[in-house]
Amino acid sequence: MYIITGLGNPTREYRNTRHNIGFDAIDYIARELGVDVGTKKHRALIGKGYLEGEKLILAKPQTYMNLSGESIGDMIHYYKIVPREGLIVLYDDISLKPGQLRIRAKGSAGGHNGIKSIINNLCTDEFIRIKIGIGEKPKGYDLADYVLGYFSKEERENMDLCVKRVYEAVKCLISDNIQKAMNDYNQSMKN
Repeated sequence: MYIITGLGNPTREYRNTRHNIGFDAIDYIARELGVDVGTKKHRALIGKGYLEGEKLILAKPQTYMNLSGESIGDMIHYYKIVPREGLIVLYDDISLKPGQLRIRAKGSAGGHNGIKSIINNLCTDEFIRIKIGIGEKPKGYDLADYVLGYFSKEERENMDLCVKRVYEAVKCLISDNIQKAMNDYNQSMKN
């Protein structure tokens, strides 16, 4: 069984912001699988389904980004998941070009407060993560304003294609292994 969780902020004003691309990816996966991510449990919106023959929980923590680990910790303990084997976290990364993916089996928070919260709550940095590039903030921009800002129309179209690639990467992780997923999806973007 897998818990696949996207990171984001729960209220309407954050919908479609750069910081909520993890929620967008969960929404795309849910549509593809015909899963309703609407059940309130573990301080998250969750939905249950199957992918590649494996049972999974799709989750969007409702604790706000900086406290994501509280919700995810609840789910990990309730479903008795070993994080390094069954947790996949989808989230935004400003160090990657918009739409670029980077899959990792473990690592530091890299300045991302949602990941920092997960590491602190789980007491491990060993869990699969798919970083979704949103691009560097422009010079002179405040980081919070940038990540909480909206994609341009062109960027949004690119990100809509990107969440499809996230879904394909998740399928690869589940049906094959992390090494194959990293080989197939960690390629640099051309631009």
